[in-house]
Amino acid sequence: MANVKELIRAEADGALSFGDYSLETKTKLEDFEAGGNLYKVKTFKELTKLERDGLFVYESDPGTAVNSLKLSGDGMEFCVSGAEDAQITVGLLEDTEYEVSVGGKSIGKMKTNLGGKLSFSVELAGEGEVPVTIKA
Repeated sequence: MANVKELIRAEADGALSFGDYSLETKTKLEDFEAGGNLYKVKTFKELTKLERDGLFVYESDPGTAVNSLKLSGDGMEFCVSGAEDAQITVGLLEDTEYEVSVGGKSIGKMKTNLGGKLSFSVELAGEGEVPVTIKA
C-alpha cells in the first residue's frame, strides 16, 4: 500500500487518507479542510497522528499510512499499512464498548477509557493493507 505523499487527502466518497511512514523527519500539515472540519496530520517513520477540529482521532507508533478512513456516529473504519507492526490508538466516545475487527477477524469487544481512547495492535510487517473496523 502506498504512502499518502500529500500527507492527507479527501477521497471522492468523503473518506480521508493520510500518513507517510517512509519520511525520516516529522512532517505536518495543518488546517486541511474536508467535510466542514479542519484536520491536522503529523507523520514520519516513528509516528502518525491525526486531529479533527483540535480533537484526537488517530495515532500509530510507529508511523503508518491510513486509507479510506470513514468516521461515523458509532465508530470508524479504515485500511492501514506500515513497514512494521504498530500500536494504534483512536479517539471515540468515552466509556463506550466497541467491537473491533482487524484483518476481517474480530479481536473482541473493547471499552474506551474516560478520555474516549481505545488502543490495539495490528500486525503489518509483510501484510500489505489491513482493514480495521470499530463499531459500537
